[in-house]
Amino acid sequence: MSQSDYTLVLPAFTIGVHAYDAIGKITWHFGKKVVIIGGKTALEKAKQPLLDAIAKTDLQVLGVLWYGDDATYEHVDRLLREQAVQDADLIFGVGGGRAIDTCKVVADRADKALFAFPTLASNCAPSTALAVMYKADKSFAGYYYLNQPPVHTFINMAIIADSPFKFFWAGIGDAMSKECESELASRAAEHFHTVLLGRAIGKACTAPLLQYGEQALDDFKANKITYALQQVVLDIIISTGLVSNCTTGGSEYYYNSSLAHMFYNASTVLPQVVEGHLHGEIVAFGVLVLLTYDKQFELRDQVAALYKKCQYPTTLADLDIKADEVDSIVDAAPALTEWTCVPEPMTKEVFKKAIMDADEFGRSL
Repeated sequence: MSQSDYTLVLPAFTIGVHAYDAIGKITWHFGKKVVIIGGKTALEKAKQPLLDAIAKTDLQVLGVLWYGDDATYEHVDRLLREQAVQDADLIFGVGGGRAIDTCKVVADRADKALFAFPTLASNCAPSTALAVMYKADKSFAGYYYLNQPPVHTFINMAIIADSPFKFFWAGIGDAMSKECESELASRAAEHFHTVLLGRAIGKACTAPLLQYGEQALDDFKANKITYALQQVVLDIIISTGLVSNCTTGGSEYYYNSSLAHMFYNASTVLPQVVEGHLHGEIVAFGVLVLLTYDKQFELRDQVAALYKKCQYPTTLADLDIKADEVDSIVDAAPALTEWTCVPEPMTKEVFKKAIMDADEFGRSL
């Protein structure tokens, strides 16, 4: 890293069934006027609890807006034209990753303070200084880098536990990538303080998923808010977010993802994949691709054992990808950020072999 002056802002959070009760004491010095932006289902679940909590403060709600149907710049531009957004001091972003990522870009461009209210435990978007943006056709558009993550993330466990099971299930698949990706991407890098910190926190990401993942999924299905469930929710939203913030340095460095997300981002060229499968579900198979490439076979066996118990994809067929479509994925990969997030130069042949070998392994299970 060339410069000695830099700022690192790490996520702050409140978690629990009464998490929204902390809104007043966290937001008081950022202003009074709030606009709430979120997904339709998310707002159905969280709007009233949010309004009830806000009523106990001196905050004023200027509007409740739908973010759109995806994290696109078209929706960002539309929201920036809203009077409530222009007049607000604070933006409350409510929903899943794409809703909150949209709110991040809106808040950044409008120079407003953003607070995140995840209604799903599906990824680390509520705590990262990065937005994943898409084109109108659902294909990957690129990353939008911010100077800091949301000011504070409020994780209401009652709302999380009442969300669709499939998103929590996919969230575990997405979180499974964080340790192995950040370690691989930064392996040959200069390990200065912030990267060292990210690598150390990364070691707290995989083990809890292997230890508590199956139990947390069972508890979630039973709508029981348990210790195991909360450990996994914190892993998905906060632990991975901490790693992301330590391993993403904008134009200076990027060690936040590697082959697992390269597989996901490249696979968005196949309509049946992106339309029929969830982000974390696809990334989960990408983890097997990475571990195969990196010859981490012992860890791959442990991860695959959880996958088989909990119905995660272990083959290309599980993602509706035919063998003759793999070249399309491989051809899309060199244009992606992750192409260089490996210690040795990547080639299409090496990436394709890792995919096909991971598929062969999965079919042998």
